[in-house]
Parts: sequence; C-alpha cells; structure tokens
Amino acid sequence: MLAGANIHTVEDFLKYKPFRYEDRTDLRPIGEIEPDQVVVIEGQVSITGRYTTPMKRMRIFEMVLKDDSGSVKAKFFNQPYLGQVFQRGKTVILYGIPRVDEYSQGISMINPEYEILAGGSDETVHCGRIVPIYRKIGRLTTRTLRKFIFQLLADLPDQLDEPLPTSVVRQYKFPDRKSAIEEIHFPSPAAGVSKEAYLKELALNQTMAQQRFIFEELYLFQLGLQLIKKQRENRSKKRCMRMGKGVQARMRSILPFQPTSAQARVLKEIGDDLCSSRVMNRLLQGDVGSGKTIVALQAMVIAIENGYQTALMAPTEILAEQHYHTVCQLLSGTGYRIAFLTSSVKGKGRESVLGHIRSGKTNLIIGTHALIQKGVQFKKLGLVVIDEQHRFGVLQRSKLISKGDLPETLVMTATPIPRSLALTLYGDLDVSILDEMPPGRQPVRTIVKGERNREEVYACVHRELKEGRQAFVVYPLIEESEKVDLRAATEMAKHLQKEVFPDATVVLMHGRLKVEEKGQLMRKFRAGEIQVLVSTTVIEVGIDIPGASLMVIEHAERFGLSQLHQLRGRIGRGQHPGLCILMTEDLRSQQADERINILCQTQDGFKIAEKDLEIRGPGEFFGTRQSGMPEFLFANIVRDRKLLELARQEAKRHLRHYLKSSALSPQEEFPWLDKWWRQRYGLYHVG
Repeated sequence: MLAGANIHTVEDFLKYKPFRYEDRTDLRPIGEIEPDQVVVIEGQVSITGRYTTPMKRMRIFEMVLKDDSGSVKAKFFNQPYLGQVFQRGKTVILYGIPRVDEYSQGISMINPEYEILAGGSDETVHCGRIVPIYRKIGRLTTRTLRKFIFQLLADLPDQLDEPLPTSVVRQYKFPDRKSAIEEIHFPSPAAGVSKEAYLKELALNQTMAQQRFIFEELYLFQLGLQLIKKQRENRSKKRCMRMGKGVQARMRSILPFQPTSAQARVLKEIGDDLCSSRVMNRLLQGDVGSGKTIVALQAMVIAIENGYQTALMAPTEILAEQHYHTVCQLLSGTGYRIAFLTSSVKGKGRESVLGHIRSGKTNLIIGTHALIQKGVQFKKLGLVVIDEQHRFGVLQRSKLISKGDLPETLVMTATPIPRSLALTLYGDLDVSILDEMPPGRQPVRTIVKGERNREEVYACVHRELKEGRQAFVVYPLIEESEKVDLRAATEMAKHLQKEVFPDATVVLMHGRLKVEEKGQLMRKFRAGEIQVLVSTTVIEVGIDIPGASLMVIEHAERFGLSQLHQLRGRIGRGQHPGLCILMTEDLRSQQADERINILCQTQDGFKIAEKDLEIRGPGEFFGTRQSGMPEFLFANIVRDRKLLELARQEAKRHLRHYLKSSALSPQEEFPWLDKWWRQRYGLYHVG
C-alpha cells in the first residue's frame, strides 16, 4: 500500500506530509460541553457495553466517560474490539463533536478520535496536541499513519545528514533537519508565540520547518538543473554549422512574409548557438500565432544546408500533420526530402520511410512519439525540434536526442509560461521569447453570452456563414465525464445541422475518431467544404484555418484560462477579424467570473497565463497534469516564488564555488543531489 503512494523508505514516509492540522489542545470539563461544537475532553472510563441494533444489525460499542464535572456517552459503530481497548478505570482523551442522541435525548459522541493515556503519561499522539491529518493510503487511515510516523520519529538518530550547505542553514535561520521533520508532523509553537498565530502560520506554510523543506526541495531541483546545464555547456560538439551567403539566401527564400524584429532576434540567438562550439538547448516561447513554426523551420534549413538531418516531434497526429502540410508548402522549392511518421503510417509505407531516414535520404522528419521508437534510426541527426514541449516528459525528449550524436535541441511551447514556472520547468535551457505578432494577424474580440442569448449567438454565426466564412463550436471534454460530454457534443452537432444551420455542412470531430478520419475532416474544413466544425479540445493547438472567423465555446467556465486563450487562437488567421463567444452558465462562481473577465480584457497570453497560474495553481495549469511538469512534495511555485528565486541564487552560488575550487566529481560533491534527482525524476543523466 505504501509503495502505491511512492513510499519505499523511512525517508519517503517521513516526507509524507500532513495536508492539514487540527487543534486538539483545548481540554474542556465534560460538564461544560455543548452539542454541535468540536471539543477535546479527558476522563475515566466508568461503564462499557456492546449491543446489536435489531433492524440493521449494526454492532455498537458504548462507554461512559466521566470527570469531576460530569459524564458523557461515546458510541462506536462496528468496532466491537474496542471492548478490549477501553477498560474500566482507564484515562482517555476524546476529540469530536457531541450530538443530541435521538433515542436517549442525552449528549453522545459518535465515533470520536481517542487516545488512551498509558501509565499516567501525558504525551499523546491523536489528541491533546496540534494533530496532523494525512490523506488515507489504501486501507491505512490517517490515525494509523499518524501512529507509524510517530514511532519512526522516535527511532531517528539525533543527527540527520544535511543536504543544504551549512552557510545557507545559518543565513536563513532554518532548523536542523531532524527538528524540522518533527515539527512538520507534530508541530507546537515556540515559547513566546501564541497558539493562534502559530496555527495561522501552519495553515499558510510559513513556519520555519515548512519553509526549510520548501527551500530544500527547490534548491535541490535548481542545483540539478544548473549542473545539467553546465555539463551540456562543457561538452564540445563535433559539428560547427556555418551560415554563409548561400544558407542565408535559402533561409530568406522560404519566408512567406517579412519577419518581425522578434523573429529576427530569436533566429540570431538560435543561429549563434548552431554556429558555436556549444550544443544548443533552447526553449522558444511564443504566444498563439507569434510565428514560432517559421523560426523553427529556418533553424532546420540551416542544419539541412550544413548536411544534417532534422526531426520535428509534435504531441498529436493532427498537429504533426498540420506541420507536415505547412512545411511541405514552405519548402516546396528547395528539393528537400520530407517524411511523415506517426503510428498510423504502417506496412510498406512505414518501411520505406524508416529506410530513407536510416540511409540519410530524408532531410526532415515530422512525426509524433513514433519518432522515439526503437526502429527509427537516423544517419546524421543534427537538430531536434520538439513542439508543445510541456506535453512530453523530459525522458521522451531525451530519447529523441539520444538518436543523434549530441544534436542541437529546440523546444517550443505556445502556452506562454510565467517566469517563475519557466525557471522551474526549463531552468536547464536557454530561453528565447517571441513577444511580437507577425503582420496579417487579425484581432480577436472576446464576448460572454448566457443561455438566454443563444438565438442571438446563432444569428451571429449565420451572418458569418453568409459571408462565406467558417465557425468552430467547441465543447469541453473532461475525463471524469467523458461519455456524458461526448454525448452532449454529438447531440449538439445533430441539432445544429438539422435545426439551426440546415443549409450548411456541420461536422463533429473528437479524440476518439481515427487519425485518418480526423485528417480527412481537417482537410475538408481547410478547403471550405465544411462550414461549422463542432469539436472537443482536439483543435486546441496547431490548427490553421484561414477561413474560420468565429468560435463559440460552450460551457466556457469549465476550461482553464490558458486553454481558452489557445482555443481562440484558432480564429482570426485570415483576412477577417475573429470573434470568440464564451457561452457560460448564467449563475457563475466568483472565480469563474474573474477568469472570464480577464480573457475579455486582454489578448496577452503571458498576462493570461500568469493569472491562470495564480487562480488554479501549478498542478492544473496545463489542464490535466502533463508528464513534463515536476511534482513537489512541499513547494508550490505560485505561493513560494520568493523562495524559488532564493533557491536558484543559492544553487548558482554553490555551483560556481564548486567549479572554482573543488576537485571532487559532481556525485562526490553533491551526494544528496544525485540520490534525490534520480529518485524523484530519473533525470540526472538527461541531456
């Protein structure tokens, strides 16, 4: 059961932190307790008994607890063994809520937490203190976990190994590791600190013990990222690409428009990397429609013109196919051989593609996870481009990189990432940002409408269709209710076709369709053969339909802010301005209102992402949690931004000192880091 929660060692167990605490310190005389108020009482067991209810055959153990002020009854359901536990004369502490007993009309406590004081000792685990509450693991209840952890803490040696530099512990006045871990589980306020103030600090994760473990976690993560980055920088590559006049002319020849100053700046940063002796590991961030693909394509042209193969990996077949069509169109006059490889490419066609990649005949390979499979072998892989990086795990990135001899790596994301999150996710990469839109992008206006405005919304769609334009209608698809959501989307598509837009072609696209079916639908939509595409979020990224000027998003309150921003980025890509209509419940929560209003006020993806991160937290920032997102036991990168910055500074300082003065290997200098990094992420060797 513990292994199922990733707990394999005593240290793992002691890092299974409580998710909240209860104050069980305020002992009340039994005679003063009142119904429906949480109380802690102490008394002696005077009467015990067991019986079974006649109707439901429920076994009940009952006892009476008394002190000098009075007595109270406690009942426990289906726990007959308690007759051996609560023996007469024993001193017991109970924690719970007294209720008026519907049968006797007296006061009873039902299934209270309890603690038996052994031999007069006043030390308690479950009551009489600030008590940790843990999430249940399998059949292990919070009470059982609390007992185990209490025993483990009692068996710890006086000194524990310290992963933080002594200077850091002193500078920030952190408690030693043993004291900190004891306080995490069984906290108590220091002398001179009021219990109320201390409980508030606990709830806000601001006690020194909590701050210490938050910092430790962020420090080790940042130190690992910085060490990986240094190791990469120190590796000399065999190739050094050149950007002669011929290469520059070829790069210019593929441009469909004059590049923005941001694109020119980023391309120079990438070009400098490719032509240096240092292996490129760069993140390219850009808002929806900022022109990342053309920058990546120019980088691939540099590599191809220098005699290398390039690979572009996308997270979905729809996005991979979109890239394939775009790239084939832009490189049509170059003579490059371009291949497409996904799980749907099978049989002789697949063997032919793999053979051309292996022989080096193919210059540029576009695909999905299929690119990292064993059968894919490159002859001379020089540049790897990974789109929507947050949808891939770091180990998947490393698998593709391992298919070449230290290839240059460019990872891209269209999800603007606030600086704090970028530092955490991509601290091992150099960062380039496209913060300017290319010419021709039309503004997208966003408005909110309720169910009562549905006819007005349909009239708006009618007007756009009459002008020869196209529209998206997007439905949410949440895993927990996928069947219900898909049924709703299917029924809506039928309704729109028959009742609302009978003169238009309305088609439904969702994730369960076969890849060939999705591809065929998108080709028809792009060609204008479909006027209204009803879709789930499979169209979130990479879909480029110049004729689509309007999007209706149903149940918009169910989407994350960044996801809504990504979706509306699918329109306004042609000659006409876009209109995004957010259909929401008339009665929305305050949080939903706040999110929706932000989207209507700005089109700046970075501002939107920052707010989304604040509102929903890092765990849900990307919708369903992606494998590329690091998990922390103690830290929260929204709440703990200041500690994140401090941890990053200290990690850099420690690494600089080590590189200047130490003759030890990284494993000898940072034994904790090696163990922690491998254990948590398995990434230490990546890159």
